[in-house]
Amino acid sequence: MTKLKKLSGYHLVKILCNKFGFSAKRQTGSHVILIKQTAKERTGCVVPLHNELKLGTLKGILKQAKISEEEFTEVI
Repeated sequence: MTKLKKLSGYHLVKILCNKFGFSAKRQTGSHVILIKQTAKERTGCVVPLHNELKLGTLKGILKQAKISEEEFTEVI
């Protein structure tokens, strides 16, 4: 099992946009909505812009984005 690190919301948005092809659609308060459009489907996730995301929150965001923990830890 891979070990996830705690990240800030800003850092996670940067990783998802630069490495996984997501783009920021809009921001409501302290939450950013990210969208990734592929030929087959449209995937979205919501990232809170907190200083430190809890591991459960990070896992939930990765599940929404359809990214495995192993795939994510290889990139960071």
